[in-house]
Amino acid sequence: MALAGLFILSSCDQMNAFFGSKKETLNTEKVDFYIPTGTNLQELISLLETQEIIADKDALQAVLAYKNFKDDKIGSGKYIISPKTTYNTLINGFTKNSLGNGNQEVEVDVTFNNCKNVYDIAGKVAQHIEMDSTEFIDYLLSEEILNKYDFTKERIGALFLPNTYRFFWDTDHEEFIDRMAKEFKKFWTEDRMEKLKSVGLKSQSDAVTLASIVYKEQDKHAEEWKTIAGLYLNRLRLGMKLESDPTFRFCWGDEIDGVERLLYIHRERDCPYNTYIYAGLPPGPIYIPPASVVDAVLNAEKNNYIFMCAKPELSGLHNFAATLSQHNRNAAEFHRWITEQQRKKK
Repeated sequence: MALAGLFILSSCDQMNAFFGSKKETLNTEKVDFYIPTGTNLQELISLLETQEIIADKDALQAVLAYKNFKDDKIGSGKYIISPKTTYNTLINGFTKNSLGNGNQEVEVDVTFNNCKNVYDIAGKVAQHIEMDSTEFIDYLLSEEILNKYDFTKERIGALFLPNTYRFFWDTDHEEFIDRMAKEFKKFWTEDRMEKLKSVGLKSQSDAVTLASIVYKEQDKHAEEWKTIAGLYLNRLRLGMKLESDPTFRFCWGDEIDGVERLLYIHRERDCPYNTYIYAGLPPGPIYIPPASVVDAVLNAEKNNYIFMCAKPELSGLHNFAATLSQHNRNAAEFHRWITEQQRKKK
């Protein structure tokens, strides 16, 4: 009788699992569903209930038991649950495969553009994947990682190439940085390394640092990037100070945000990034520039310019000059236009 009882119990379990596997999810539209890393079975069921994806907890548990689905079989990450997905299909999709991902886990787009520094990158990236921004910064700026990738804290921003990348949602800070290092290596081809030498720069970080200055000087008209890069490379070769306004603005941090007219007193702030005070390139990038600006530096225009001045009418374009006398004429023209505009406002 005991054996018969066990047989009946087993048959009931199988029957419950069979009918449970045919049950369907409640959602009538596609639903984005996230399973955090470390989620156990009961937490998974609770998430499905809370988000009103399943209505029959007992049926789901019967299917899970029949499949011997344990905590270690749960694939964390993002899933897209289609309307009326059967419980059987749902569980199969969550099941971790040999690659460590859920069978139906999907990737997400991770975009980071317009970032001042690695802190900005951390904040933007953490909005798209499970990575913790604080852990990212602590790990990135650790001696271990700086030594591993041969960067200083000031130059580590050069590791990151703004773009849109595909990641699994449960990517952590270590995996993210490892991927960025691979993208960096992929970008710096033999051809680009040869161009780096030909323009007289010593390292990839130098190119990114100069690109950051070029971009902050001109973020509206890409056609000027190569010209501006050529101008600054000329100054470096001649041993002249770069005297770039964005560099001394960088020294002020957020203190002068919104200030349109910069004064001579602003140039007097003493910090290593102020190229009015210190010759050569700053210690590192003043911005995380797009890869296209780095390429503009590597393919800089061969010119003899060493001065630039905004054109009248605030078109965002510049007049370039090879001599101080021509630059003074350009500057005088610009200031006359400014004075005339101020007169018209009175």
